[in-house]
Amino acid sequence: MTTVATPAWTRRRTLALVERNFMVYRRSITPLLNALVEPILYLLSIGVGVGLLVGTVPGVDVPYAVYVAPAILATTAMNTAFNQTSFGVFTRMKVEKTYDAILPTPLSVTDIAVGEVTSAMINALLTSIGFLTLMAVGGLVTSAWVLLALPASVLISYAFAAGGLAVTTYLRDFPDFQYIQLFMLPMYLFATTFYPLSVYPEAVQPLIRVLPLYHSIELVREPALGRLSWDLLIPVFYLIAFGSIAMYIAVRRMTRAMLR
Repeated sequence: MTTVATPAWTRRRTLALVERNFMVYRRSITPLLNALVEPILYLLSIGVGVGLLVGTVPGVDVPYAVYVAPAILATTAMNTAFNQTSFGVFTRMKVEKTYDAILPTPLSVTDIAVGEVTSAMINALLTSIGFLTLMAVGGLVTSAWVLLALPASVLISYAFAAGGLAVTTYLRDFPDFQYIQLFMLPMYLFATTFYPLSVYPEAVQPLIRVLPLYHSIELVREPALGRLSWDLLIPVFYLIAFGSIAMYIAVRRMTRAMLR
């Protein structure tokens, strides 16, 4: 069987695709606003609503809304990036045939992959800035270290944008997106988004710790609560490794699919 070599990429060609994407995005800010609607609703309904019943989180000594808000910020970065490189890329690949028109140009498949991930990272950063601003306005910021949530959101979006791109290469049609939700929704609910890891039995905790969203939340929540330690390097290295492996898989599979 003939092996298709993975084409190289250059920053200039990659930025050409990023520019193309944002020329499309600038026609409407609706996608960015939509990316903020869901996390705001979760913050109001669970963070504030349930927070009135919970009060202060035991062991953390902060109001429940303050505890939940950084986790929702992490999930905002995750969802924005993942949705763009899964549903968005699938549509451009299978329906709009955008990449069929791009490949005859000097851009390589790797340029396309890196450009899509970069575009998703930028969008995720913008939505994270928007949500962090809402946190500050709502009085949910207790430490200046919360600003580290912005570089953290970049790392989170890299991991999940690459992950979304890799998953997309396995999808056959739009109904397959239902399988993604079978993983994403439980992870959203159980990866310590709304309660501490300590609520789980010790036998279950290792299963939660391997989830990429758990590490994403740790990377945002700990600085947001003013708690800095060398342990934060664990989620940093985890997300870098996760994103890099996913990126490798995505580029290899996209190359075989587009150049066969």
